[in-house]
Amino acid sequence: MSRTSIKKYRAETGGISASVVSLVAAILAAGGVGVLPTDTIYGIVGSALNKKVVERIYHLRERDTKKPMIILIGSLADLAFFGVVLDKKELALARRVWPGKVSVVMPCPTARFSYLHRGSKTLAFRMPEPQWLRALLKITGPLVAPSANVEGESPAKTVAGAKRYFGDKIEFYGDAGKRVSRPSTIIKMENGKIMVLRKGAVAI
Repeated sequence: MSRTSIKKYRAETGGISASVVSLVAAILAAGGVGVLPTDTIYGIVGSALNKKVVERIYHLRERDTKKPMIILIGSLADLAFFGVVLDKKELALARRVWPGKVSVVMPCPTARFSYLHRGSKTLAFRMPEPQWLRALLKITGPLVAPSANVEGESPAKTVAGAKRYFGDKIEFYGDAGKRVSRPSTIIKMENGKIMVLRKGAVAI
């Protein structure tokens, strides 16, 4: 698969143009992997529904294979891909924090997605706020999106930083200037109460 240089577009808001969204979606649909600005920091992204893509990202990031990755979704309906059914309290929580910089851990006991949950039988989902990113997700379906770095190193704040980690090993880089943000807050619902697993960009 050929490498594609994606030019900077509206760096002040981290946006990507509609034409570039279409280009990126096509690359991801073909099993490609690339770096994009997310609602928090730069992430290395690929289809969450493609096991080979997920394993490739683990390899690229030299990530602990026991650690699941956060999954970006474009709508609540995307949870159905993973057999996730929300009760009333969980649905209320999701509507409260999404779209936004909050990742919610939900049960996913099926063995079919063991390549994602890595034996934990849970997955963390986030619905990002930027319209362009949700437009992309509506085309591609859910994407894994860990931070753009090798495990143990600092997350890339720029595309130049991401290239130092991944070079020409991936298909594209989406440049939206410097990205500085705390990572997403990670929460889960347990016994009807919200538990904060990681403090981050949003106070809960």
